[in-house]
Amino acid sequence: MRVAVLGAGSWGTTLAILLHLNGHEVTLYEFYKDYAKKLIKTRVNDLYLPEAVIPKEIVITHSLDDACINKNMIVLAIPTQFLRGILSKMKKYDFHDTTFVSVAKGIEKGTLLTVAEIIKDELPHVTDDYIGAISGPSHAEEVCKKLPTAVVAASSSIATAEEIQATFITSYFRVYSCTDIKGVELGGALKNVIAIAAGIADGANFGDNTKAAIMTRGIAEISRLGLELGASRQTFAGLSGMGDLIVTCMSKHSRNRYVGEQIGKGKKLKEVLQSMKMVAEGVETCRSVHELSAKLHVETPIANAVYRVLFDEKDPVKATYDLMARDIRPEKEF
Repeated sequence: MRVAVLGAGSWGTTLAILLHLNGHEVTLYEFYKDYAKKLIKTRVNDLYLPEAVIPKEIVITHSLDDACINKNMIVLAIPTQFLRGILSKMKKYDFHDTTFVSVAKGIEKGTLLTVAEIIKDELPHVTDDYIGAISGPSHAEEVCKKLPTAVVAASSSIATAEEIQATFITSYFRVYSCTDIKGVELGGALKNVIAIAAGIADGANFGDNTKAAIMTRGIAEISRLGLELGASRQTFAGLSGMGDLIVTCMSKHSRNRYVGEQIGKGKKLKEVLQSMKMVAEGVETCRSVHELSAKLHVETPIANAVYRVLFDEKDPVKATYDLMARDIRPEKEF
């Protein structure tokens, strides 16, 4: 297949290499022209994935024409908050037989849309049958080392989900298929907010009990909000729900957990974000979750506490103990 990966961050670079090794003809699009030239020359992504060499057969470009024209599949590895700007430049292309695959994990601020919904909003001629997503516990740093990883490919069309599955699956990258694209996208996005909470617990030295409580009650919040938005309950018990939540809350590679950890240690959000090269999608998604939960009247106490810590500068230790002091109640699954 002729596949373009838009976004040469750590995940985009990793997937471009994986797709090349799977026998596909791959083009990797980098937004910044100077950095694209550097990647072409060095074949090493020093900023985001220095441990991997980009094979010479992968075409690296700054041109959207080169990336978008005559492709069977376009993989969107651009952070959610920047995606619309790229898609708006792609309206002129003919995508009548091109499958779009989102690998971003966020909810757009303001619109409160998932990536699949942003695609349809900007490219209305692309139908649901040609839109999919890949999500699950899959840090780029491990996939590029070919460590065993399992994810899920989702689309409202089972044929498209299976096409994505067949395109990406390898001996070390196992891909399942699913038709609940809404649940898969929401699981991937919302777990980033809970991972910030888990990181806060790490930074404040609360311990394993606290983190386990955050993760367990966090998946309950994700599920409540997801079900209200039309997702399937079963999806949140799978790879894109609980699976992704576990790895993002526990891993040293997690940007969102790192943000929370630094804030738990007493740093301010602006200071933390300025020190990072990569985007932590959970920060802006936290704003969206705060708005969505209020709009839909869904209880998300952990996400709301994270919002107050990030944007109202509430003391993270007090925010944690305030959660403990909520009204007593029976445990409910969701």
